[in-house]
Amino acid sequence: MMININLPLHVTIIPDANRRWAKERGLAPWKGHEAGAENLKNILKVVKKLGIKHVSFWGSSLDNLIKRPLLEKRELLRIYKQYFEELIESEEVKESRIKIRVIGKWREQFPKSLIKVINRCLEQTKNYNGYNLTFLLAYSGDDEMLSAIQKMIADKINPQKVNGELLKSYLATKDLPPVDLLIRTGGEPHMSAGFMMWDIANSELYFTKTKWPDFSQEEFKKAIKEYSKRGRRFGG
Repeated sequence: MMININLPLHVTIIPDANRRWAKERGLAPWKGHEAGAENLKNILKVVKKLGIKHVSFWGSSLDNLIKRPLLEKRELLRIYKQYFEELIESEEVKESRIKIRVIGKWREQFPKSLIKVINRCLEQTKNYNGYNLTFLLAYSGDDEMLSAIQKMIADKINPQKVNGELLKSYLATKDLPPVDLLIRTGGEPHMSAGFMMWDIANSELYFTKTKWPDFSQEEFKKAIKEYSKRGRRFGG
């Protein structure tokens, strides 16, 4: 199935229901996270094939890392470490010049060994300009917005000079374009923790009951085709 349509520049994904997927199969929760990590590899293949330049992926909320059971948290961090180590060694990342970004409070929440691996990945890809893959880890949109406002206050910005462009420059997502299409899997059609609240203001939304580990390349293509048929309103 090939798609010859108007593509979104920036797609962001909320990959919900890994734990429910595992529970249905009598598996430990982190087995769902492992399956989800593998599925992301499948989806990124079709992203590249279609030519979508920006994908942002919500790997974990700040709450996830604070409130989840210790064993599950440890396993999740192990999965992250393995995933980023694979990105470092990936020939596809190098050949396609995929720039990796990581947004959130991961430096405050992650162990030093994982921080070192992520930093190596960021450094290795910092000058790439083919595709853009952003991970939101230990991320809260509410926290992002509050942090931006606090930084503006600390910088003694004149309130009369605050506009959308200035606010964007203080956000963690300052280097990303607005989100064109947001995909949320798992059957719960809502936003969470102010997720990228500035950047999704005019996004098209695609909600599916499919749990993330089962979200196939074909359903991703379906979401892109549906996006192409909608009329963008941009607040109108």
